[in-house]
Amino acid sequence: MQTFHEEDILGKAYDGRLMKRLLKYLRPYRKHVIGSIFLNVAIAALGPLRPYLTKVAIDNHIVKGDPHGLVGIILLLFATVVAQGAIQYAMAYFTQWIGQRTIFDLRMEIFEHLQRLSLRFFDRNPIGRLITRVTNDVEVLNELFSSGIVMVFSDLFIIVWILVFMFVMNWALALVTLSVLPFLIWGTFLFRKKAREAYRQVRIQVARMNVFMQEHITGMNVIQIFNQEEKTFRKFDGINAAHRDAYVRSIFYYAIFYPGVELVSAVAIGLIIWYGGAQALDGILTVGILISFIQYTEMFFRPVRDLSEKYNIMQTAMASSERIFKLLDDRSFVPNPSDPVTLPEVRGEIEFRNVWFAYHGEDWVLKNISFRINAGETAAFVGHTGAGKTTIINLLSRFYEIQKGQICIDGVDIRTMDKHDLRRLISVVLQDVFLFSGDIKGNINLGDERIGLGKVEEAARLVGADRFIQRLPKTYDEPVKERGSTLSVGQKQLIAFARALSYDPKILILDEATSSVDTETEILIQAAIKTLLEGRTSIVIAHRLSTIQNADKIVVIHKGEIREAGTHQELLTLGGIYYKLYQLQYKDQEIRQASAAAGHVSYMSSR
Repeated sequence: MQTFHEEDILGKAYDGRLMKRLLKYLRPYRKHVIGSIFLNVAIAALGPLRPYLTKVAIDNHIVKGDPHGLVGIILLLFATVVAQGAIQYAMAYFTQWIGQRTIFDLRMEIFEHLQRLSLRFFDRNPIGRLITRVTNDVEVLNELFSSGIVMVFSDLFIIVWILVFMFVMNWALALVTLSVLPFLIWGTFLFRKKAREAYRQVRIQVARMNVFMQEHITGMNVIQIFNQEEKTFRKFDGINAAHRDAYVRSIFYYAIFYPGVELVSAVAIGLIIWYGGAQALDGILTVGILISFIQYTEMFFRPVRDLSEKYNIMQTAMASSERIFKLLDDRSFVPNPSDPVTLPEVRGEIEFRNVWFAYHGEDWVLKNISFRINAGETAAFVGHTGAGKTTIINLLSRFYEIQKGQICIDGVDIRTMDKHDLRRLISVVLQDVFLFSGDIKGNINLGDERIGLGKVEEAARLVGADRFIQRLPKTYDEPVKERGSTLSVGQKQLIAFARALSYDPKILILDEATSSVDTETEILIQAAIKTLLEGRTSIVIAHRLSTIQNADKIVVIHKGEIREAGTHQELLTLGGIYYKLYQLQYKDQEIRQASAAAGHVSYMSSR
């Protein structure tokens, strides 16, 4: 189970450094932000104006029996309510518009950043956690942008205007009313502390849930084949229950805090009636002032509750922004040279010169690897699992940076080349084929408009993929579901072959590319490969030695080192590792053939 230490970050309720970076995303919409703040000021003034107009209506018109003046006040109150409603609509629209625009920009920046990071970054970061960054954490910032930063001005201005009106009308009664504030401040402080911890637990459980779901849905076939559904269900039940309990705890604190605020508000109203009522009976205070103070008190505690909610939004936003900026600040890039070298005419010659590479520290996966593949040659790499064969093609594609040595194409160090130009020269077909949601054509040309339908069809025909594509209801427009779930493994590999060849690469890499196809399909592919590899440099990684016997060069890798190199016959004559591997596979083949023959005889005898 992952530690999810990043989810443990509580951070400050307000971090000026993080807020400065967040405000950068509001800069393109500064006019809308300023307009929203002015709207907030207007709403903050209109709200507290109503109790004051109520006081005027009672003291100046109702008590004095002035119906005409009362009608004027009523119309003014109505106009105030209409104006406030219209401004609130405009403010809600603008704030939500700002929030959606800013998180759109932020989410696009994160996704672009993820595409630029090297594979080393994804090796050490769970996919579920990265999904949490792009979804949950960004959504938290949406609340900050749409109802946090701008709306907090409204609450503050409302409180200020209420205090101004209260002290102007009767400063003594205002002080009596505010005498309950110490209890409110203490309760708010306690609530913030408890809610902060509760929300931290919620975030941890959400991250755990995302990682668990991503991993186990991706590996659902393994879960089902080994009958692990019940065990997996129990694990998820535990994670889900922990998330539920954490959320219930956070709701519990809200369920206590909000009624607590209402209780303090009721006490304040009681004090107003006790103190103000006595003064009203003595004629020191008017009834209008008493009623308006009651209204102001009810109005005063509403923004106080809202500010507590804004505090939680700010708290979670600071934690989410810290995690997002930590991701955006990660510079696990494969660097591009400032002045890249461009190859005028690519031949496809590949050379490794004393290459050393380790994924971690000095735990060397490749040790002093040196070889040369001439342009147009086919080189095969063989060896036990974990010997370093796939690492070689990853380094050639510059997915990782080597620690020592040089890798050259046509005598030019690939580190001096633009990595995008380098990868345009190379097409790779892996054993585990990845298909995207879309259609057959889109999975062959990957949306590249330069590769039209004609070229897609030609590539599919050359590798034999057109045989099954033409039988599909919509042929090349046939929908492909997530990861190609509706296609067989062999069909997916044929599409991957067509994809690689449609880009007309100078260098073609096949990593166990025919291991999952049937014998008939493999014969078709081998025939196509023989034609297609003419004029191209190719690297073939294979465990079945029968598929690489015609390679120009076979390189045997053992524990990260090149132990043998030569043609098929040369290596057999040498009698080393390759010879032993060949003998093992040859004996396995003989055993399989003998078993098949024995089964055939048994079947004929039974008849």
